Amino acid sequence: MLRNRIITALLLIPLVVAAVLWLPSTWFALLIGAFLLLGSKEMAQLSNVNSPLALLLYAAVFSAMLATIYFVVPVEWKPLLQLLAVAWWLLITLYLLMRRKSIEAVPALRPGILLIGGVILAIAWLSVLDLHQKSANGPALVMFMFVLIWVADSGAYFAGRAWGKAKLSPVVSPGKTWAGAMGAMAGAVVCASGLWWLGLVSASLLSLILLCLLVTAVSIGGDLWESLLKRQAEVKDSGTLLPGHGGVLDRVDSLLAAAPVFAIGLDVLEALA
Repeated sequence: MLRNRIITALLLIPLVVAAVLWLPSTWFALLIGAFLLLGSKEMAQLSNVNSPLALLLYAAVFSAMLATIYFVVPVEWKPLLQLLAVAWWLLITLYLLMRRKSIEAVPALRPGILLIGGVILAIAWLSVLDLHQKSANGPALVMFMFVLIWVADSGAYFAGRAWGKAKLSPVVSPGKTWAGAMGAMAGAVVCASGLWWLGLVSASLLSLILLCLLVTAVSIGGDLWESLLKRQAEVKDSGTLLPGHGGVLDRVDSLLAAAPVFAIGLDVLEALA
C-alpha cells in the first residue's frame, strides 16, 4: 500500500508541476476539467448512482456546466460563485467539527449531493483557472496553493502521529486529531512566510499568514466532507484510479475547499493593498 502510494506520488507530482507551470491556461483548463470529470463520476457513485447510462448523463451535465462557466457566465458573476462556495465551506467545516451524531448509511439516491457535488467541483475548477489566469504570477500562485495543501497534509500527518490524542471530528473522521490540525496550521505559517518572501502577492506577512490559515482550515473541512460522504456510502475510497491513493476525490477533497477561498482571499488582499 505504502509502496504504491509513493510510486503514484512520484509519477504524478512532476506531471502536476509541469502542467501548472508550463501549460497555457486554455490547455490547463481542459486538463483539470478532464480530471474533475472523473471526480464527478465518483461523486455520482457516492450519491448512489450506479447505472452506466445515469453516470454518463451526469458526466455530460457536468461537462456542460464547465462549458457554461467558461463561455457563457459573465466575468463579474464568477466571484459571486466563488463566494457561494466560500460560505458553503465555512459552514460545512464548522458543522463537521461539531458533529457528534452517528453516521448511518444512506442507500437511496441522493439528488442533493449530486447537485451540491457538481457545483462544488465546477467552482473549484473555476477558482483554479482564475488563479492560473490572474497575472504573469498566476501559474506560480496555483503551484503555491498545491504546495500549501501538501505541506499542511504532511504537517497534520506527522504532528498527529507524534502527539495526536484528542480527536478533531471523532464521528466523521476518527483518524484526525487536534494535534494534526495544529501541525497543518504550522505548515501554513511556513508557506505564508515563503509566499511573502517570494513577493508574488502585494500583501503584508500577517495578512498572508491569516489567509493561509483560513485556507488550511477549510481544506480540512473539504477532507471531512468527503469522509462523511464515504461513510454514508459505506466505502473506504471514492475510487480506485490512483493506486495507493484511492480515487480522484480522495486526492482533491482538500483542494475543492481551498481553491475558492484562496482565490477570493487573494482578490481581497489585492483590493486592500
